[in-house]
Amino acid sequence: MSDASPHTIAVVGAGPAGLYAARKLAEAGHTVLLLNRDLKPGGLAEYGIYYTKHKMKEGLRKQFRKILAMPNVHYYGGVQVGDVYPIKLQELYDLGCSAVLFCIGAQGTKMLGLPGEENAVGVFHAKDLVYHFNKLPPFASQHFDVGQRVGIIGMGNVMVDVAHWLTCDKHVEEVVVIARRGPAERAYTDKEMREICETLDQDDLKAEIERIAPYLKEVGQDPDALYEAMLEPLAKAKSKGSPSKLVFRFLCSSKQILTDENGRVSGLEVEYNKLVAKGERLSPKGTGETTTLPIDTLVYAIGDQVDDQVGLPFEWGKYIVAPTPHPTDPERARYEVYDPEKEEILKGVFVGGWARVASDGLVGKARADGETAADEVMAYLESEASNSRSWDDIKQQLEAHLSQNDIPLFTKEQVAKLEAAEQARAAEEDREFFKFDTNEEMLETL
Repeated sequence: MSDASPHTIAVVGAGPAGLYAARKLAEAGHTVLLLNRDLKPGGLAEYGIYYTKHKMKEGLRKQFRKILAMPNVHYYGGVQVGDVYPIKLQELYDLGCSAVLFCIGAQGTKMLGLPGEENAVGVFHAKDLVYHFNKLPPFASQHFDVGQRVGIIGMGNVMVDVAHWLTCDKHVEEVVVIARRGPAERAYTDKEMREICETLDQDDLKAEIERIAPYLKEVGQDPDALYEAMLEPLAKAKSKGSPSKLVFRFLCSSKQILTDENGRVSGLEVEYNKLVAKGERLSPKGTGETTTLPIDTLVYAIGDQVDDQVGLPFEWGKYIVAPTPHPTDPERARYEVYDPEKEEILKGVFVGGWARVASDGLVGKARADGETAADEVMAYLESEASNSRSWDDIKQQLEAHLSQNDIPLFTKEQVAKLEAAEQARAAEEDREFFKFDTNEEMLETL
């Protein structure tokens, strides 16, 4: 498509899915209005990858800078879109773009609904802690009252990142990984575990696997082989010098959070499980036997859901997409948002990345899904006779709305200046990288 494309597409969210979708749309000659909740772009890549992985993050930032530098990509940071946010959905639609693609990630949190969960002091969601140590405002400046014996429910790579922070930065006494299934069902990668396996209590791990050995053998799993497999990351372990201890409690379903007289977490009651075959997979089944794990902090690392306050049709932690098979390929996913009350697809409204499937893969998968979403948008545009309003008219209306709502104008030029300021500050303080803790500090710096 030529540079004279009459279409402007609004892409909401400037994480990997949104940025790579914007690039594909811009390369096709379309004008892209890129709106981002955070002042800085990057999303998962900037605020989800462990903060010490500077080389990986900088490699992604270089790609993102090239996308923002495209002349037909127009970036506005610090702009949150949704029915409870400064720009309502209808106000976004009223700008007159040809289509809107939501790549806003999975900003909702999953909880377990345990007794004691809502009011206990010391219960956190992993995402909030990840945002904290990755310096995302406002989480960067918040205090998280973490104790010395921290339980983490879940055993994926997010658990590893949180345990990494707890053992190597906070130097807590003990991290207890609590899993409904067994060691064979661990979801973290050995590469990530190398960062913290130095803190693994091998004697405790051996005793724990011996405890559950009868259940493992019942389903054909070899306890000794699993023990050895869990120690494999030690061969390439990173030396951190942490005094902390990492232990696992397998086949445990959380039942109740216990608190002390001050409302602080004092323990987690769990029910022991066994493994039963359900089709081709193994599922945990309670045995009726319970015990209490002595912890003073509990972290949920059980995945995320989308933000249910945006205003898009929502059900079971997801935005609702077209329920029928794709018209050109029955195996292809659907990206068009669907209104179940009206029983119709919302014309020109799409979702991509984690906004389509929460917590599904990392940067590479988000990129691929964002680009596929861009393909779906362009297929829609080819079938549409109507065009956008002129970019100048859209820009004028948007900036007037931002001004009326006291939202500072934060464009890609400001992003470049902010990055330069942070790099200068890092050099002054002899750090590998520096980030400001608050949006106010960022804006004042500019």
